[in-house]
Amino acid sequence: MEDDAPVIYGLEFQIHIIDFDDENNIINKNVLLHQVGEIWHISTSPADRGVLATCYNKPSDSKVLTCAAVWRMPKELEPGSHESPDDSSSTAHSLELLCHLDDTAHGSTACVTWEPTGDGKKVISLADNHILLWDLQESSGQAVLASSASLEGKGQLKFTSGRWSPHHAGTQVATASDTTVRGWDTRSMSQIYCIENAHGQLVRDLDFNPNKQYYLASCGDDCKVKFWDTRNVTEPVKTLEEHSHWVWSIRYNHSHDQLVLTGSSDSRVILSNMVSISSEPFGHLVDDDDLSDQEERRPEEKSQEPPRDGVIATYEEHEDSVYAADWSSADPWLFASLSYDGRLVINRVPRALKYHILL
Repeated sequence: MEDDAPVIYGLEFQIHIIDFDDENNIINKNVLLHQVGEIWHISTSPADRGVLATCYNKPSDSKVLTCAAVWRMPKELEPGSHESPDDSSSTAHSLELLCHLDDTAHGSTACVTWEPTGDGKKVISLADNHILLWDLQESSGQAVLASSASLEGKGQLKFTSGRWSPHHAGTQVATASDTTVRGWDTRSMSQIYCIENAHGQLVRDLDFNPNKQYYLASCGDDCKVKFWDTRNVTEPVKTLEEHSHWVWSIRYNHSHDQLVLTGSSDSRVILSNMVSISSEPFGHLVDDDDLSDQEERRPEEKSQEPPRDGVIATYEEHEDSVYAADWSSADPWLFASLSYDGRLVINRVPRALKYHILL
């Protein structure tokens, strides 16, 4: 993650910016005050590393609503700034409020997802059974509701999570509600696919393969991780059943999409190799043409088999439910996980696997 790619996570009314010095194996921390309420979700702008959105609790008429807002962190704390964090400093910094995304008429906001490409001026918020597309105007100082759609059906349908696809020119978003996963076209806010009973229980998280179109991963309270081809959603293309409790988080590696990270209430983080459905299903094999006439290959090299799917490593440093796991945006071999007890753990992809992928 190094100095230009911090880990950002919320702790009650604070946001902690964690900088990891990989060379010296040192973690530094800065604190941002989030005085408007307890944080339940954070997402950062892909276009401006100093801008982030939070979903937070706010008391309202004898009940608690979850609202959303867009903020800017102080310039000196932005990733890539020349000033290094100072963990010994007890000074807490303040966030600058850019705009609110909440409209109480739509209910509580479950999450905010940013358009992965473009200028960072479009975000989608999921509020109860509404999917809302916002345009951020004037340096994100104002949010205009551009379009919206609603879930229709029996019962009190509510969104739990969503993810904006990096493919299809940024026109597709996937959402989870109860046990169902849906795809939406952001131009018309119409549904383009629906995976009913995607999981046997609540769907917790979604992520798109960053390098391969149409591939979507989901996880949920049935302890399963599933991979879908959104062109044919009758059956998942792959299913993992390695966790023993609810799976809260799933993330594809940004550079090497065969690497998939999951975090669960079983207190474990699992790193899996899903190479068969990755953008490089046969790995990086050396052709005979790449070798000179003087070089002779060993028999085992000539008959090298493609890598197989399976668990690479299981990490058990946490003692409580792991609610979040994510990859570094600067170092593709580095990842972090966060558990309910406030413990943040930073790990690396095993060296042997790293060189197997690269070489």
